[in-house]
Amino acid sequence: MPTSTTDTDDRTVFEEERRAALDHLDDAWEEAATEGIAPECVAHAALFRSLAEFVASYGEEATAAFAERLPDRIKRGEFTLERSMH
Repeated sequence: MPTSTTDTDDRTVFEEERRAALDHLDDAWEEAATEGIAPECVAHAALFRSLAEFVASYGEEATAAFAERLPDRIKRGEFTLERSMH
């Protein structure tokens, strides 16, 4: 099935916005580190805020279904940065 130009444009816009959002989060993360906030605290707060946003947008059931798939995605390395934690 061919992909429409609109679908491609929408995906491009989404990816650009996602990259910009990640840049903002990186800046906030660095600022928190500069202020002496432990990375684990920032991670927990970011995860809480993210899940709360998903619940507000998609509901608890859909968010729970999304979260159930996270262990496999983590194990596949989808969230692994360049450095190894092993």
